[in-house]
Amino acid sequence: MSKKDNGAPIILAYLNEKNRPYSAQDVFTNLQKQHGLGKTAVVKAMEQLALEGKIKEKTYGKQKIYFADQAQFKDVSDADLKAMDCQISELGADVQALTQSCRQMDAELKELSGSLTTEDMVAEIQQLKAECSGYRERLEKIKSATNHVTPEEKEKVYKERNIYVKEWKKRKRLASDMINSILEGYPKSKKEFLDEVGVETDEDCKVAVPSV
Repeated sequence: MSKKDNGAPIILAYLNEKNRPYSAQDVFTNLQKQHGLGKTAVVKAMEQLALEGKIKEKTYGKQKIYFADQAQFKDVSDADLKAMDCQISELGADVQALTQSCRQMDAELKELSGSLTTEDMVAEIQQLKAECSGYRERLEKIKSATNHVTPEEKEKVYKERNIYVKEWKKRKRLASDMINSILEGYPKSKKEFLDEVGVETDEDCKVAVPSV
């Protein structure tokens, strides 16, 4: 781009192509990255194009707006407008269909992204097979063990357990009755009494009497 044209042909072509109003700042922002136009050069070029009548200029307060000269565009008939409207409707329908298709593909992509790859599935299957093999070996050892508990021994253990549980409940009840009797003439709270005499309850030890 030469210093002489100052970007004016690029700006003129851009305004004619877009055919919509822009400020100098808008044009600078839109063209600077691609064409390397400076802000001052853009402003001067647009002012010069307006003076030459190649583009139109409108002032709104302190801001100037520039747009293509509409005289260069041919008139459009009603039939052409209707045809354009139909085309816009068709394109809008195509856009909706494509948008829906994209959403479906996005959903499928998310689902596939969360699935295991073939390599991961093979590795997991091998791991599960190894675990099953370990469980089988453990089961065989249990089955082949000679130190199984007989039904008689099992019944004896349960009976002893019931005796110990009943004794636990009995002693807990006796201790509770005794403490309650003392508390009738004790000036402090039950917690303070238990702390003072050093009594630890089942609750302190986080245990509970099992059901018989």
